Amino acid sequence: MAAKITMKNPLVELDGDEMTRVLWALVKEKLILPWVELKTEYYDLSLLQRDATGDRVTTEAAEAILRHGVGVKCATITSNADRKAEYNLKNLYPSPNATIRAILDGTVFRKPIAVSVIKPSVSTWKKPIVIGRHAYGDVYRSAEMLIPGPGKAELVFTDARGGERRILVAEFSGPGIVQGIHNLDESIRNFARSCFRYALNEKLPVWFAAKDTISKTYDGRFKELFNQIYETEFKEKCAAAGISYFYTLIDDAAARMVKGEGGFLWACKNYDGDVMSDLIAAAAGSLAMMTSVLVSPSGVTEYEAAHGTVQQHYYRWRKGEKTSTNPTALIFAWTGALAKRAELDAAPDLGGFASRLEAAVLTAIEAGDMTGDLARLANPAPARILDSWEFIEAIARRL
Repeated sequence: MAAKITMKNPLVELDGDEMTRVLWALVKEKLILPWVELKTEYYDLSLLQRDATGDRVTTEAAEAILRHGVGVKCATITSNADRKAEYNLKNLYPSPNATIRAILDGTVFRKPIAVSVIKPSVSTWKKPIVIGRHAYGDVYRSAEMLIPGPGKAELVFTDARGGERRILVAEFSGPGIVQGIHNLDESIRNFARSCFRYALNEKLPVWFAAKDTISKTYDGRFKELFNQIYETEFKEKCAAAGISYFYTLIDDAAARMVKGEGGFLWACKNYDGDVMSDLIAAAAGSLAMMTSVLVSPSGVTEYEAAHGTVQQHYYRWRKGEKTSTNPTALIFAWTGALAKRAELDAAPDLGGFASRLEAAVLTAIEAGDMTGDLARLANPAPARILDSWEFIEAIARRL
């Protein structure tokens, strides 16, 4: 075998949980390490390690990405009451993705990985729909409270000089719940800038959708600032590139999306983007067939798998089964990070390897070597369904 490709600088590796953690190690062993002298700064973001460090490891990992400029992240568990009991956790911690995104203050771009043997569920779609998801605030940085009984909940703002403004949220006649969310003007502006830059680079029209008819102040502010950035910084650039922009309500955008041909960037608030990116991925074929990259205002990038940890497959794997879990999104997280490292370091050999690995994955699927999630949708149907290990071997042969 020829000498391995060297890396000038490391990227930050964030390991994860359950079945994706198993496949993460396998992808590195079979598809990367035989060809690349891999340099990473490694952080274990497994649920038990986050619990052991009081979640400090998540913050340290995000700060490392800021230092090195590129990170790659495996899927991780976001703890809840069931997970706390299952893993005997000391505390419930926030989503590690939300923590990292808040520190990087970026926008997540998610795009389906298209293969000709899988047709979208929406018959009118001819081109991929890219989701641009704002990655700060809203429910992911919320404050919540269980209301035990009758009383009132108020929203209070105390300014730096001690002055107060307050509004009534609700009068409670009995038990209930209340939640407070926030966002920042500068984060919203950076979200808009990231979306327009991406659209110009990819030559895509931009949609932005929220619900300002109901949320007149909160969503109204998003609409106002997004439009402000377009008018003052990007209108002429978009016009020169032939790129259109329009705002519409989120329900109208959803209705238009399922009737259209695709081929646009759909800018969404944080939670909207979370939901809609999974919808787009599933309709395009599989949650495991979508790229996801977080881009910060300074150009720092983090590549990740857009799906979860594949919990049920993990339980089966622990019993000794070989599951047919699709690792494509994990592989493309690695190729994206390696390609970005190559771009920053002027390392064409490394960039070429990332391109060849992506081509090997797509060629394998097109040839009928695929996991069960794709085999159920493929036309023509494959001769047999591969387990994850067989699928990765099929890719390795093509490398």
